[in-house]
Amino acid sequence: MSKGSPGPTPGFLVWRLANKWRVAVDRALGPLGLTHAQYSLVASLYGMQRTGERPSQRRLADHTGLEALYVSKLARALESAGLIERTRDPRDPRAVQLALTEQGEAVTRRAIGVVQELLQGLLEPLGGLDAPRTRAFTDELMTLLDAPLAPPVPNDESIKGTTP
Repeated sequence: MSKGSPGPTPGFLVWRLANKWRVAVDRALGPLGLTHAQYSLVASLYGMQRTGERPSQRRLADHTGLEALYVSKLARALESAGLIERTRDPRDPRAVQLALTEQGEAVTRRAIGVVQELLQGLLEPLGGLDAPRTRAFTDELMTLLDAPLAPPVPNDESIKGTTP
C-alpha cells in the first residue's frame, strides 16, 4: 500500500486469511482425497453423528454456512467416494439425510488430526491453538459471525469504491 492510502480493510484481511487457510487445508488434506469444503462437511457430520444426530443436507448447510446446493454437490461427490451415504428422510420424502460410512469415519478422524496439527501451526503467531490470544480471536470472529448482515441499499454512496 502506498503511504497516502489507508491500510487494508478488515473485510479484505478476513478474505485473505480465509483464502490462505483454505489453501493450506486443501494441501494438507490432499493425500486423504479431501478438499477443505469436503472436510468442513465430513467433520461437521462427524460431530453431529457423535451426538446422535443424522442431519439433512439442509441442516448441514445451515450448520456449515455453505449454500444448500453446494452441500448437495459435495455430498454426491463424497457418496461416490464411499465416504457418506445419502438416504431419504422417512419423515420428509423431499429431504435427504446424510451419514458417514465406516470408511468415511476413518478418513474423517485422520483428517481432523491433520487439520488440528495444521491449525496449531497457523495459530502459532497468536500462541497456538489453546492460547488466550487465540481464544480472544475466536470470540471476536464468533461475534462477527453471529451478527446479522443487513443488505446494502442499492444506491448507498458509502459502499462505492470500497473493497470487501
